[in-house]
Amino acid sequence: MLTVSLKQVAIASGILIAGYVYWSGSGAKESGESQYKTRTLERGDIVQTISANGTLTPVVLVNVGTQVSGTVAKLHADFNDQVQTGQILAELDPALLRAQLQQSKANLLNAQVTLKIAQSKLRRNQLLKEKDFISLDALQVVEQEVEAARAQLAISKAQVERDQANLDYSVIRSPISGVVIARDIDIGQTVAANFQTPILFQIAKDLQQMQVNISVAEADIGQLQINQLINFTVDAFPSRKFVGTVKQIRLNPTIQENVVTYNVVAMVDNADGTLLPGMTANIGFVVMQKTDVLRVSNAALRFQPKDTESAETGKKEKPSSQPTLYVLSGDRPRPVQVGTGITDGNYTEILSGEVQAGDRAVISEVVNKKEAESKFKLRVF
Repeated sequence: MLTVSLKQVAIASGILIAGYVYWSGSGAKESGESQYKTRTLERGDIVQTISANGTLTPVVLVNVGTQVSGTVAKLHADFNDQVQTGQILAELDPALLRAQLQQSKANLLNAQVTLKIAQSKLRRNQLLKEKDFISLDALQVVEQEVEAARAQLAISKAQVERDQANLDYSVIRSPISGVVIARDIDIGQTVAANFQTPILFQIAKDLQQMQVNISVAEADIGQLQINQLINFTVDAFPSRKFVGTVKQIRLNPTIQENVVTYNVVAMVDNADGTLLPGMTANIGFVVMQKTDVLRVSNAALRFQPKDTESAETGKKEKPSSQPTLYVLSGDRPRPVQVGTGITDGNYTEILSGEVQAGDRAVISEVVNKKEAESKFKLRVF
């Protein structure tokens, strides 16, 4: 009877497993090699931009306030209304102001009467002085009374003019022609102008021309200049691109938590009224643009193969400080050092190197599934 020891069974099992692993690995190697994802080099346009955010505002925005206090009695304008210069927007209750004006007019009449009495008294005293019935000092006292009456009359006239102006100010009129952007009052609301002028309305002169107030980092401000082109989108119309030009780079910096930014103002045409005040603009300043240049995907410039042996020499290659493209030559990537130009974040301009339009640049390496499984099995063993 044949007897098989446990040790012999273990040796036989090990031989079988090793043979299976070897067969699996070699079969995977023969049946499928590593594949590469590529992007074709092509000719096209590249626009290099600087990204920033800004807010759309009207070019001329006027805050309409009031110089007098009172209760809002009437409203003649509302949101989005078109108004003309001098048009009545609102009226305050004029009762107290009208009463103050009447009192000032009464004081004016009193001052006029006082002046007439003083002048009449002066004429009588002048006649008496000519006949030496009164002294010179007595005449001078009467003359001073006349001058004081004239001064009081002037004060009363000024008070009447002031009260008349306050009464006129109770009628709020538009200082410009435009559209009402905001209305901050309602009928019955009391406005107080004792310490600061309250804002009642905001009027935009012309919404067909808008401006964008842009906050630009100090690292990018040196690349901007007047009349420079900008492209931007707004969240309301994400698929539409708008165009504007830089009109002002303000010198006053804004410093927050040691971060320095500068305010840049750009002008935008809004003839169709699509853009609205307050919209957030996602802006790209056009720093440089080139047309019909050889360009490559940035992913190809970042690619580094796992196997860095040259397809021609079979030797390991040292990494280069110059940008390197791996161009597919046959079934192996061939490294090519290139000179690069501007980039737009997706594509980079190729200035020099042994590449041309139509070459396939490797962007990633995809390992064959069977090879990966064989490696996994070998690791388990």
